[in-house]
This record gives sequence, C-alpha cells and structure tokens, in this order.
Amino acid sequence: MRTKICGITSYEDAMNAIDAGADALGFVFYEKSPRYISPSDAKAIISLLPPFVEKVGLFVNVDAQVINSYIQESVCTLAQLHFEASTELYDQLFVPHIKVIRAKEAKDVLQYPNEYRLIDAYCEAYGGAGKRLNIEWFKDIDCSKIILAGGLDASNVSSLKEYGFYGVDVSSGVEIYHAKKDVSKVKAFIKNAN
Repeated sequence: MRTKICGITSYEDAMNAIDAGADALGFVFYEKSPRYISPSDAKAIISLLPPFVEKVGLFVNVDAQVINSYIQESVCTLAQLHFEASTELYDQLFVPHIKVIRAKEAKDVLQYPNEYRLIDAYCEAYGGAGKRLNIEWFKDIDCSKIILAGGLDASNVSSLKEYGFYGVDVSSGVEIYHAKKDVSKVKAFIKNAN
C-alpha cells in the first residue's frame, strides 16, 4: 500500500517521512486545523525536498480560485478536497485533485467507484480526528482506487492488506503532539503498511 504522511509542518518531519519510505506528504491549508501551514511556508519546505514524492495540499470549504492559487504558490502537486464540492468547482480547477468521502455509513464508500479517492471517517470537524471507519464496509468491494484514512497507526495498518487498498493516509497516528511527527511511529507505520 502506498503511504501518505499528512500534517507536515517542518522540513525535518518531511525528510524523516521520505527517508522512511513515504510516497506522499500532506500540507494542511485549512486555517482552523492545528496542523495548518501557509502556502509560502509549505513552498519553503517543498523546494528543498527530493523529486518523486507527491506533495498534497489539503483544502476545506474554499473556492476553485483559492485551490488553484495555493497549489501554484506552494508548488504542491495535488489538491485533496475535504468537502462536498460542486461539479462547477471541479470544472474550474486546473490542478490535479482528489475527492475525499467523509463516510457516515456503508453506502458512502461506494461513491465515485471509477476514481481514485480518499475515504475518511465522518466527524463534525474536518479531518477524521483519528476516528476509525468500520472496516467491514470494505468487504467484497474493489478497494484498488481507495486511499483509507482515519484512526490508522502502526498497530492496525497491516490488518488492511487483505482489502487491497491503493494507499493509506495518516496524521495523528504518527504524532508526538499536533503537527509534530514521531520518527519511530512514522517508520513503524510505513514498514507495517508495506
């Protein structure tokens, strides 16, 4: 499974994740998040990183103009949209993007079956807040285009292999505290995902 370490706020955390084998890093452009980073601060980190690692900008309840400009300014390579956006908004994006399904019930995980998408546990606050999804919802469905998030850590990620997820996304499960990653937890998470 491919791995994304989300909520990166420092060059040190970014490089530790890359050195541990992360396929993608997440930068949170949502000001209410304790992991918020500005596009200019994200660019300062990203400009020092090696190639072939996806840099993902996370957005909540903003318009296409903000998404386009933040991705361009930060030099992120992908936008991750944590809200129900209109078709019109998607049509106005000129940057690569991925939809996030905030799943409340089993039928929610069946949305956008032909697209790569991220599925997180629904909660009132945006981002899963470490809340775990019911893994039974994924039995007998094609998970090859699903990136799973929510309540994951090194102790439970290896149990997901049988489902065939495209990838997994973690933030709080590898932290010492909000916005500061624990190197040993990051390494263990990626090792167990692989």
